[in-house]
Amino acid sequence: MSPVLAGALQLLALIAALALAYIPLGSYLARVYSSDRHLRIEKWIYRGIGADPDVEMRWPAYLRGVLAFSTAGVLFLYLLQRLQGVLPGSLGFSSIEPAQAFNTAASFVTNTNWQSYYGEQAMGHVVQTAGLAVQNFVSAAVGIAVAVALVRGFVRARTGELGNFWADLVRGTVRVLLPLAAVAAVVLVACGALQNFSGIHAVGQFMGGSQQWNGGAVASQEAIKELGTNGGGYFNANSAHPFENPTPFTNLFEIFLILLIPFALTRTFGIMVGSVRQGYAILATMAAIWIGFTALMMWTEFAHHGPALQAAGGAMEGKEVRFGVGGSSIFAVATTLTSTGAVDSFHSSFTGLGGGITMLSMMLGEIAPGGTGSGLYGILIMAVIAVFIAGLMVGRTPEYLGKKIGSREIKLAAVYILITPALVLVFTALSMALPTPPHSMLNSGAHGFSEILYAFTSAANNNGSAFAGLNANTDWFNTMTGLAMLLGRFLPMVFVLALAGSLAQQKPVPVTAGTLRTEKPLFTSLLVGAILIITGLTYFPALALGPLAEGLAS
Repeated sequence: MSPVLAGALQLLALIAALALAYIPLGSYLARVYSSDRHLRIEKWIYRGIGADPDVEMRWPAYLRGVLAFSTAGVLFLYLLQRLQGVLPGSLGFSSIEPAQAFNTAASFVTNTNWQSYYGEQAMGHVVQTAGLAVQNFVSAAVGIAVAVALVRGFVRARTGELGNFWADLVRGTVRVLLPLAAVAAVVLVACGALQNFSGIHAVGQFMGGSQQWNGGAVASQEAIKELGTNGGGYFNANSAHPFENPTPFTNLFEIFLILLIPFALTRTFGIMVGSVRQGYAILATMAAIWIGFTALMMWTEFAHHGPALQAAGGAMEGKEVRFGVGGSSIFAVATTLTSTGAVDSFHSSFTGLGGGITMLSMMLGEIAPGGTGSGLYGILIMAVIAVFIAGLMVGRTPEYLGKKIGSREIKLAAVYILITPALVLVFTALSMALPTPPHSMLNSGAHGFSEILYAFTSAANNNGSAFAGLNANTDWFNTMTGLAMLLGRFLPMVFVLALAGSLAQQKPVPVTAGTLRTEKPLFTSLLVGAILIITGLTYFPALALGPLAEGLAS
């Protein structure tokens, strides 16, 4: 079987699996977030944290809950790392230095999971399980909660109430992420992924010396790492490591986990707003971009010129032989179009244009399908922008799902889409202009610029994948990427929740003959075009200096 055909069959199998899970999971999520009953274990949690899950919150209170919980998470994870040297189960590792501890705490709490350290050489069992793995669950639950709050803003009328953050957080963790991750972990263990709490031990003899490995609860963390679109790997090689991702089947299964909840949430959205066709329109937009980018990535990696690459069946540098070009390309697009950031190959070794696709995928705002929750609220913001553009074309006040998009709503949406590009471009410019940060680049010229541009694109978009080649474990990059992650996660949430509160206060407007039918293919095409054009106009100059220049020169 040719590598191209193998890659195409993997993509078709993935689409079929996602299609089978779409309706049952999307419908289940809608029931979870629409229910008014609480499980017994949830009641215990509410009593433990002193929260009343039945009290409705307006958007400022909902936001305070998000920020208070996330701040506590950053502080706890920072202290856990700083105290690692005196904790049991540390495997003899010392405490993490302040700048790196801040960076890692910000990374995992923001669902970014950027790692400027070697996991198997820095983090012991306690930090991995009680710190990083816990944040993999709750940071994903926070993202879903904010998305559900925005959906409620479209559904509710003449009220500013958006639900209860603590109830949404606990339900997402207990009823959705924990059971799905448990099943996924069993599958991974059955397929050969590591799951233990062993210490450090030598493995074989290599060039006169032994290689050391430590065990860990790898499969369970791998499951929620992909399911929650987190991305932080137990080992430095991430999902390219055979202990995390042993076989071509587990590789495809992990891609399935990455895309599962973000795609299913579009059905949840459709059910909650009372029109599954609206959910299908958003799904079609996400799927069109995802399939288009995957096909383009596979073409650039398979068809790269040069006799050596053609003889190898594509650009195999930096890719695992057991996954091949097809599996690596599908994984790379899935992980960068979402907020996952896991890697089964090294994006710095992709062709110039292939590396550009991974960056552009993140620059879209990770909305196709995006992260758990963040993908849904991101694309709904873009839908508001698209409706506004359509309204300008026909001279009619724009409406979306029965709510008028006035000056307040469009200002909130506009600021939302400007925040992340501003963070990426400002931090990249500072890193290139100052004398010290460029010393961290392994390469010079366009590829070296791409290393820094990729780093801040990954951080500000809460992706977490690395281009490789950049030494990010410096005080500058630990601090600046940490700030980019925090600002890139929570500033957009401020405007999402403010928009949700504004929409919830409105009185619904009736559908008329002049209302734009947002469940139709025409609107889907408009939305895809708006996403690509806005992103292209924003990032094209930076891309032209990096991956485009490198790709055209090769």
